[in-house]
This record gives sequence, C-alpha cells and structure tokens, in this order.
Amino acid sequence: MSRIFLLALALALLALLLGGCALPGTIAEGGRLPAVGPAPTPTPLPPARFPEDEAPHRNLTEWWYYTGHLHGVDAEGRQRDYGFELTFFQTLRGQLPPYYAAHYAISDLTRGEFRYDERGGFRPTSAIPPAGSRAGFDLSLDGWAMHGLDGRDRLAASMEGYAVDLALTDLLPRPVLHGGGVVDYGDAGFSYYYSRPLLAVTGTVLDHGVPVRVSGRAWMDHQWGDFVSLAGSGWDWLGVQLDNQTEYMLYVIRDDQRRPISVVGTAVLPDGSARDIPASEIHVEATASWTSPKTGGVYPAGWKVTVPSLDLFLTLTPALPDQELVTARTTGVAYWEGVVAVEGRSGGATVRGEGYVELTGYAKVPAPPDAR
Repeated sequence: MSRIFLLALALALLALLLGGCALPGTIAEGGRLPAVGPAPTPTPLPPARFPEDEAPHRNLTEWWYYTGHLHGVDAEGRQRDYGFELTFFQTLRGQLPPYYAAHYAISDLTRGEFRYDERGGFRPTSAIPPAGSRAGFDLSLDGWAMHGLDGRDRLAASMEGYAVDLALTDLLPRPVLHGGGVVDYGDAGFSYYYSRPLLAVTGTVLDHGVPVRVSGRAWMDHQWGDFVSLAGSGWDWLGVQLDNQTEYMLYVIRDDQRRPISVVGTAVLPDGSARDIPASEIHVEATASWTSPKTGGVYPAGWKVTVPSLDLFLTLTPALPDQELVTARTTGVAYWEGVVAVEGRSGGATVRGEGYVELTGYAKVPAPPDAR
C-alpha cells in the first residue's frame, strides 16, 4: 500500500471525524459519526470513583481541562502575570482509533497579548488503559504532556514565545462533583463531571526565551460520557476563585436556539465541602459584548452574577477582550476562553478574585478561501 494512499486515507478519516464539529472536543450531529440515541439511560449511572475515574474511559467524548493564573518576577525584577489553558480531548467514534486533540493558550496580562496553539492526532486503542485502572491519566501529543493522579499533576507545553512546565497540588481534600456527578446535555446525552477547583501551582514560564519562576492557582475539570454536540448548541461556563477561599462553578448549557437546557451551579467552601446551587437561584447577566475580527462571532464580554441564597453578587470583567481560539486544525471550532477579574460582595463582605470563562456556540470557524 503506497504512502500516498495511506496519507489520503488518514486525511479522509480525519475529515470524517472533524466534520461538523460545533464544540471543543465533541463531534456535531452533522458529522454522522455514528448515530447516538438521545434516550435517557434506563438504569441509574454508577457513581464516579477515585482514583479509577481519573483515567481515560471508553466513552464517546472526554476531556481534561486546566485553566489558571500565574504570577512571577523575571530576572530584571519585573512583575509578570499570565493566564493559561491546557486541554486534552479524547473522542471515540465507531471503529476509528482514539483521536486526541490538545489546546494550549497563554493570556500574557503584562504584555496585553493572547497566544494559542493546537495539536491533534490518532493514537492506538492501547492508549486507553483497562477499566478500573488506578494509574490516573498520562496524556501526550508531540511534546505536550499532562499527567495526574490523586490531585498531584504535571503539565508541560510549548509554542512560539511561551513554554510552561508546571506542578500542581490539590489544596482541597477531595474532587468536587457537579450536579451529583452527572450533567444533562438534553438530546446530546450525558456527561460525568468533577473538578479540582483549587490547585496550587508552581513552575516556570519560558517567556520569549526568558525563564520566569511562577506560582498561582489553577482549576481542573474532567468530563466524560456518551455525549456529542448538536450543531448550533453551546454553553457559558464560569469558574471563580475568591480571596475568601471559596470557589464557584456556573454552567449554562444551551440548545441551538440559545435556550437553556441545563443550568448547573456548585459552591465550594474553604473546607472543601460542596453544595449544589439550585438553577432558579443562578442569575448571569451579560454587561457588554465583543465581536471577533477573525470569526465575526459576537460574544458576551462582562457579566454580573447573582446568587441571592448565598448573598453572592459578583462582577466579572475580561482581562483581555480577545481570548478567542479558532481551532480549525484539531476540533474545528471557535470558542472564547479567558481570564476574568472578579470583584463584588459575598456574605456582606467585599471580595475579589480570579476566574476563567468559557463561551462556546457563538462563532464558527471561517471556511478556507478556496471553499467559499
């Protein structure tokens, strides 16, 4: 079999896999890979188990998602502040081998710049460990790496201008389950979902060739399940870390008409205990918008968050307007994932904090010129 034929076959499989993508790490229904029954699971799902469920699963869609805030001083004594995202996606479709995509982004708050890169490729089925593995996850793509077990994780990635080598340690006693551990995507299926919302980070950012020792806080999400994205659907995800040692996750999942399918919220107390926030208590109001010059997508750009039952009133402001990733080469989607500054009131006291916001379903990857 010639190398040209093998290359053509690989490109055809990749096009089939990525065709019709609408959200990070998922395959839109238009991709026709394969039909997924929208009927609810007839029997109760087993609860998440740790450390077994840290490892990759044999479900349609899975991702491990890190966002965080890094602060340091360079060799000349200048303050350096960054946000970072590193994400690995795993998708299984039909008889195809596992496909992995990874996204890496740096919000350089000192320079006022945003940079990102992407990598992807198929891996042998043996990359997924046997069910019940207690070894955590060990993911890599072309030099980018993500390792984790029991809240002790390691991340490494590089692109032009920026490389990171980070060690993370969970400051909370256990992972936090959201929505009881399972999130409903309506007709698209279900997803298990847990977080480690308060990770201490130390390490190095290689900033244009200059090493900067950094420390800070990060947030890790892990989702997996038999779910796919339906064309035009999306979500708003907000992760907040406050200086009073509380964390909040708010997740508004929308259909293709931008109507909420599910609203999930979690409050995490300083001792690591978590409580679900009723959907009726979650109020998120966009205060501005930003139009992408690359995709034409119009994104919310600033939010007021109100949870009356918790006496929580927050304002979230993007640290940079443009924190959009257009990932045509891997997942075929455009989304906004960025650092936000947080201030407001909690329990009658003034609070400040850091956060990340993810916005999907607002923009599409532009077609290449020869396809128009």
